[in-house]
Amino acid sequence: MHHVGIGYDVHRFVEGRKLVLGGVEIPHPRGLDGHSDADVVMHAICDAVLGALGEPDIGHFFPNTDPRWQGAASRIFLQEIARQVSLRDGRVVNVDATIIAQQPKVSPFVPAMKENIALALGINLNRVGIKATTNEHLGFLGRGEGIAALAVASVDLTR
Repeated sequence: MHHVGIGYDVHRFVEGRKLVLGGVEIPHPRGLDGHSDADVVMHAICDAVLGALGEPDIGHFFPNTDPRWQGAASRIFLQEIARQVSLRDGRVVNVDATIIAQQPKVSPFVPAMKENIALALGINLNRVGIKATTNEHLGFLGRGEGIAALAVASVDLTR
């Protein structure tokens, strides 16, 4: 039986951090604020897969109060979420994410993001969709104060 989940994440820009999206370090003068690497793409996908499993969000599994996750690569989170799917004799069918960022332009980095996400989830590259859009200069995203990501995941569960 197919189950679907949605995910959303947002982080504000700060000085002195690397910008990581979809596991790719993107050249930019500012990075995203967060306990881990603040990878909004992988965080949104984690939440989408967890939603398909009927589980709480990423913060339940990897709380920002736990020092183990300070600066952690979000790839670790996505790999653990994929493990949770396999523990239920399931498989991730596909994921699709949209990055909302006024800056920087991320489309040149999408192929590498797709590879990282497919590898972390243990799925074929053609089962990962990544798109990018701006917020048309509206709101905090449009003013370039941060980046958000939306994701949907389909998971096939046998139990």
